[in-house]
Amino acid sequence: MKTLTQLLLIFLITTVLKAQENSKITNVTVYLDGAEINRTASITLKPGTKEFILNNLSPYIEESSIQVSGLQNTSILSINYGINYLSKQKQTDSIVKLNEDLKSLDDKIQYEHDLIAGYNEEISLIQNNKDLSNQTKVVSLEQLKNFAEYYRKRITELKKDIYKANKKIENYKQQQNDIRLQLAEFNIDEKVQTGEIKLKLNSKESVSLDLKITYNVKNAGWFPIYDLKADKINSPINLEYKAHIFQNTGCDWEDVNLVLSTSDPNTNNQKPIVNPKYLNFISPYSNYQSQRATRTYNYKYNPLVKTVTGVVTTSDDGLPLPGANVIEKGTTNGTQTDFDGRYSLKTTTGNTLVYSYVGMKTEELPIHSSIMNVAMDYDAQLDEVVITGYTSKKENRPNAGFVQTLSGQFTGLNINNTSGQPGANSLVQLRGVSSIRGNTEPLFIINGSPVDEGTFKSINENDIASINVLKDTQATSIYGNRGANGVVVITLKPNASKRVNELGITIDTGITNTRFEIDRNYTIPSNEDVTVIEIDKFSVPAKYDYFAAPILNENVFLTAKIGNWEQYSLLPAEANVYFEGSYSGKTNINPGATTDSLTISLGVDPNIVVKRTQRNDFKKTTFIGNNKIVFKAFDIEVRNNKKSDIVLTLIDRIPITQNRDIKLDDIEIGTSVYDKDKGILKWNLSLKSGETDKVEHSYSVKFPKGKRVNF
Repeated sequence: MKTLTQLLLIFLITTVLKAQENSKITNVTVYLDGAEINRTASITLKPGTKEFILNNLSPYIEESSIQVSGLQNTSILSINYGINYLSKQKQTDSIVKLNEDLKSLDDKIQYEHDLIAGYNEEISLIQNNKDLSNQTKVVSLEQLKNFAEYYRKRITELKKDIYKANKKIENYKQQQNDIRLQLAEFNIDEKVQTGEIKLKLNSKESVSLDLKITYNVKNAGWFPIYDLKADKINSPINLEYKAHIFQNTGCDWEDVNLVLSTSDPNTNNQKPIVNPKYLNFISPYSNYQSQRATRTYNYKYNPLVKTVTGVVTTSDDGLPLPGANVIEKGTTNGTQTDFDGRYSLKTTTGNTLVYSYVGMKTEELPIHSSIMNVAMDYDAQLDEVVITGYTSKKENRPNAGFVQTLSGQFTGLNINNTSGQPGANSLVQLRGVSSIRGNTEPLFIINGSPVDEGTFKSINENDIASINVLKDTQATSIYGNRGANGVVVITLKPNASKRVNELGITIDTGITNTRFEIDRNYTIPSNEDVTVIEIDKFSVPAKYDYFAAPILNENVFLTAKIGNWEQYSLLPAEANVYFEGSYSGKTNINPGATTDSLTISLGVDPNIVVKRTQRNDFKKTTFIGNNKIVFKAFDIEVRNNKKSDIVLTLIDRIPITQNRDIKLDDIEIGTSVYDKDKGILKWNLSLKSGETDKVEHSYSVKFPKGKRVNF
């Protein structure tokens, strides 16, 4: 009986090992946060119920994501995932080598200690036997000289040898310290457990199966980095799109087929439910805070960022916030902004920064870039509730090139240029649709799925198979109230979403994400190293302009404006800027903006000088009755020290009153274009080489005496 039991155990173990030997990761889809692993396993089943164990897997598998296919006529009785605390993760060759070097240095240190011990024994022996004379024998002077000379030389040699051995020990220990720092840089996880999946299968007949096991893992992801290269003004910008892939899942991805996806499976996909909000009186001493909508930053954690710098300002007027707290979430590591709102912080173990300031709403952002500028909103206290009625006009701004081609081609579809200028915003409307609600935007359906305005703008007209326009009951009968403003139904050609770029990478642009199918296999070890893959590149037409806002910063910035940027499917990320063959610094690309063009800062040009000064002859204060009147006037002087002509956009502002007791008057805007709703002044200046220009503006502020105003 015992022999039969042993044979059964040996058979089961053999079956388990065979399944594991043939288990291999073949395909990996890397998300912005996490990854999907596709593993194959070849097993042979005999009739009956068998249990197979796939071991040495990642300990970070999400159990609910495990799927098994390729079962043929067999059935799964159970799938269980667990942690094997007795199994050790395989260390990478580099880590194994470093640990071996540590042990080798230990042996060398011990050898030097042994030498020192021997030297000290010899010194002790010499010192204990230096008495040469006794009662019956007298040492001659010659013998004494010889011994003294030997004693001096030998003791000196031994102490030199001890010194050399101690120096070697010191050097070996320094090497060990460097190795430990390198191991710390690899962020070695002391946990050695591995994951394992147990499959219990039932088969009525003998069968060989090629199983496909799919599951999601944590501790992996990718983030984009861009290189922007411009040779000169008025030439296109070369944009290189690079993916930085990282994984510390506990399992190496060896020679796998790699796909990068812009999806994030960890994002909360539950649509919000808007319930009624009821106003009521509250205690002035209560700690009530108004609810704020969850913001869509789309930034993802970048593990390469070790130091973050930036400026913290107010969102309404862009003024710096000195003394704002910047804390690495979950740690005590933090700093405060200086007088100009600037900060610099070395990161440790956290992946989120928390920005806080008295009277402002706290902001939390993932550490996504080495430059993180934050604009904070005021946190208004509800001493009283003021309800203001307003209306908003929502404009649909499709891709000008694609949308204009639709005009006049489809019955009932109007494409209206809002200004009459080429490239201006366009409105998409359906003739005969009521606009009583003030919202005339139709519903867009692409391949059966509703899409937003941005997706509609990014369509390539060559990918369209057909367009149908539905109105009135024809639209609402199919799409309900969503189709009240009409429906534009677009059917794309087969495989229209896919293209192969010049790098050989297949890019599949779906409704909600983009996939980059890499054309060759990669090996990505489980460590803190980052694998860089160039996934796309563009030659982007751009309009160059110089920009200055001396009320906030007297530097002049070279900017490049890119139109129709939706077609490039970019993600928010940091960009390295190269201009005229030299590295110009870093900037951030934020495709999440609602503007029709994407403006990128290419750096500061010191050859253009801007100076903003307050005119002394206009700086005065008068009193009329119970009111105080302050007069302010400013001159802005611009000089072009470049060898070429330039066009400069100059921005300044006139304050806006938020209190009826504060009145602005005597507003002089000079030659600027004035947006009185925002108080923004704008000049477009053309300066020849060596030319100087000056603009001015002024205003007065009247307010009650005894009050202070935040000029």
